[in-house]
Amino acid sequence: MPHIQIKEFKELSFPFSHEEVDFNFIATNVNYPDDKLICAKSEDKTFLLQLKHNEHKWLLKSDKVTRVSPNFHIKRALNAYADKANLEILFSNLNQKEMHHRDKESALKSIDFFAQSFPEAKEIWIEVGFGSGVHLIHQAENNPDVLHIGIEIHKASVEQVLKQIAIKELDNVMLLDFDARLFLEFVPSNVVGRIFVHFPVPWDKKPHRRVISHAFISESLRCLKEKGTLELRSDSENYFAYSLQTFLDLNQSDFRVRKNQDIGILSKYETRWRMMDKNIYDITLTNHEVSEVLENNFDFSLKGKLQADMQALDGSTHKYEDCFIHFERLYKMQTGDYFLRLSMGSFDKPEHLFLIIKEEASSYFPSEPIGSRTNYQSHLKLKALLYG
Repeated sequence: MPHIQIKEFKELSFPFSHEEVDFNFIATNVNYPDDKLICAKSEDKTFLLQLKHNEHKWLLKSDKVTRVSPNFHIKRALNAYADKANLEILFSNLNQKEMHHRDKESALKSIDFFAQSFPEAKEIWIEVGFGSGVHLIHQAENNPDVLHIGIEIHKASVEQVLKQIAIKELDNVMLLDFDARLFLEFVPSNVVGRIFVHFPVPWDKKPHRRVISHAFISESLRCLKEKGTLELRSDSENYFAYSLQTFLDLNQSDFRVRKNQDIGILSKYETRWRMMDKNIYDITLTNHEVSEVLENNFDFSLKGKLQADMQALDGSTHKYEDCFIHFERLYKMQTGDYFLRLSMGSFDKPEHLFLIIKEEASSYFPSEPIGSRTNYQSHLKLKALLYG
């Protein structure tokens, strides 16, 4: 993760712009003054830099919740603030010679891009957790008339695949660094031809984090066209057994199970497993239903007279039947307004985001929650807590 270590932090007056970066505000933790967040915007990317104090030095880095790709934007913002504030840098892992390949950015999309207007194509395939991108790139090269959407939360993998897309000049691939379980909830019904889940993390000790679940299968079937397929490939016998039982739990299902099949492309992991004589399992579920049109036009506005005691809410958790809200950390901006980090939504797949809180209205940062039913229920609970 891009970061710099500095001897002493200097707080500037916001907002200001420097070296093609807009710095909009700074917020300070109400309980820990050495914990600060700086809002930066580089081109169309809005994100936060986090400042932490450790012993005799300060660490300035990207905030995890709002971290963007490619890393170029984060590095540009770190350099710009350090230069403007004339900070004494003790250590930096920023590569000043790294070239910024602007042409590769067109493949990387924000969650808002998909939420506001889902792309249309004759055929759409989705790969969940594309890793090194070997399978995703292979499919894109061999199926040029298909729109391939790759989803991956590992930032380094996203960067690597963006470079491959640019080198190979592929124009039929879109990438998203987001939780696939949330993403599927607003994909239109009956539009996807194939969904690939290849070698997902088994999560044997934390099974609630597994991609394959009853909810994920249900959303996948809704998104799939008639005769569309959900295709799982795994080297884990535990994950295979768990997934097989989950598919069997369906009221009606049509799936095929195969073992050690050659699919024409080997990822680095599969090559390793084959050298170790590990078995590879495939489960392919075929959809035969036409789903109802998805309705998810939710209003996530927050308006009214603020009634909550923000200091009292800080650190609290509110659990409901189908959702929860956790007020993680409370910050205060130079304007006197509050800036809140919170998690909300489903217990199994919570969403992490920020909230700018004003007396008459509040707004989510950097964007509204994903338009899922669970998120909307959490939003209504949050609105009641803040505004009564």
